[in-house]
Amino acid sequence: MSDAITRVIRGGTIIDGSGADPVEADIAMSGGKITAIGRALPKGNEEIDARGKIVTPGFIDVHTHYDAQVTWANAMSPTSWHGVTTAMIGNCGVGFAPCRPSQREMLVKLMEGVEDIPEVVLTEGLPWNWTSFPDYLDALGARHYDLDIVAQVPHAALRVYVMGARGADREPATAADRAEMARLAGEGIRAGALGFSTSRTLNHKTIDGASIATLGAAEAELTEIAMALKEAGAGWLQVVSDFDDPVEEFALLRRLAEKSGRPLTITLLQYDRRPDGWRRLLDRIAESNAAGTRITGQIRNRPTGVLLGFEISQNPFMTRPSYLAIAELPFTKRIEILRDPAFRARLLAEAPTDAFMAQRTARWDRVFLLGDPPEYEPAPETSVAARATREGRSPDDVAYDLLLGQDGKAILYRPMTNYTAGNLDAVREMIADPNSLIGLGDGGAHVGIMCDASSTSYMLTHWTRDRARGGLFTIPEAVRRLTGDCARAIGLNDRGLLRPGYKADINVIDYDRLHIAAPEVIYDLPGGGRRLIQRTRGYDATLVSGVPVYRDGVATGQLPGRLVRGSRDS
Repeated sequence: MSDAITRVIRGGTIIDGSGADPVEADIAMSGGKITAIGRALPKGNEEIDARGKIVTPGFIDVHTHYDAQVTWANAMSPTSWHGVTTAMIGNCGVGFAPCRPSQREMLVKLMEGVEDIPEVVLTEGLPWNWTSFPDYLDALGARHYDLDIVAQVPHAALRVYVMGARGADREPATAADRAEMARLAGEGIRAGALGFSTSRTLNHKTIDGASIATLGAAEAELTEIAMALKEAGAGWLQVVSDFDDPVEEFALLRRLAEKSGRPLTITLLQYDRRPDGWRRLLDRIAESNAAGTRITGQIRNRPTGVLLGFEISQNPFMTRPSYLAIAELPFTKRIEILRDPAFRARLLAEAPTDAFMAQRTARWDRVFLLGDPPEYEPAPETSVAARATREGRSPDDVAYDLLLGQDGKAILYRPMTNYTAGNLDAVREMIADPNSLIGLGDGGAHVGIMCDASSTSYMLTHWTRDRARGGLFTIPEAVRRLTGDCARAIGLNDRGLLRPGYKADINVIDYDRLHIAAPEVIYDLPGGGRRLIQRTRGYDATLVSGVPVYRDGVATGQLPGRLVRGSRDS
């Protein structure tokens, strides 16, 4: 996992993850840990020149969905390309363990629907060399990665494992069902999981359109599972909920945290239908923390945005009859047809056949050209609707032209949350709140419509340097939010800070050159599956356990990352 070479990062500006002021110093490491920090340290066996660069702890991403990718791949890209050295899987109640052989199809359909990972990818990629959750951890523990992995026990898998079709169909759990789910959750925590996750949102459905098995799970069921975590003495509770009745729902979740004594983290977003709901939730979270019950609001540091394009899963014309007739053709053939003037005229004259998708993908005042570099805080006057008005054209016509750019690979951006006012001022308040936690990058999921694994890099580029439409954060503040705060939240107190004795997970960053590229499509998943990725430049080096895994954005071939079982002390 780590080697005995003494490496020294020489002369960098250290941003230590605590929020403290930067200092110029050297960092020495050996055996996977930081051994010394100071000026003029003795020469190492290997030296990394960090003069003029910032040196940070490796970033910790508490919200990814690499539950499948960790079983067949060694690289957790694109997350690992963006300075992340520890990634948490098993979020939102979905995952692949525990699972009986007869239940595999149910979990695949659920992950395909909830997290937009194609069935063929999962069917061809998953080795299924486990049944129980401890078996799953053993399978991961035998593998090597370009970052460390930590896991959570997913509620939907538990429900299906214990209740079979009754669980998938959301039938109430019996006393025996509840006891068995609790036992298995405790077993997972004792085997090394760092939490339990569940989903209570209508947005999470199987590929067949059925709601996730955990939607509306009774308080008694959740309480027994939470109490199993209390008995095990470890793990947090991760919850995504619609909060349609915010008072009642928050009260229920707070009771879980109070009774179990385990920390709770809930997804916190700004919805257009309730533009101030996030602020009221933060008020309730503050009240809970003041009373001694630890709750955090897990936030995304930019909008939840759907990417639209002819090469990816959704576009504004996808439900029009003429497009439906060519939707399954190879990409190059589709673009050839889409360029035909007669086809274009016919398609643009048609009405969408799905009003919901039309509102989602073709609300033209909220659709923007993403561009390169990508713009995640676009000004209202750059929308498709505004462009159309200026040019005296229909929005459909403008969008069609934009999507044909870059040989048909251009991408439009549709912010869905966190953008009610047409800016990120609300997000800035969320980031600044002491009870928020930056997450929701969703690496490994939504591979055909989103790519927010770059949000760690975005925290440094947009929020400390590039934002032109509002306030910024200091670099030490931003780094603390990505490192020390996340490490403490999930109980990994051996990392997240640059201190002697801490794990040598480190980024050397050319801050002035740090840049996020536009998303692109590649076909490297099992079965030739398609996914969106997003590259970056400016990471001179990323080290895991003191071993360089990336140099100048290129993989070194070293794989010191491992499954981490249980919490850690420094």
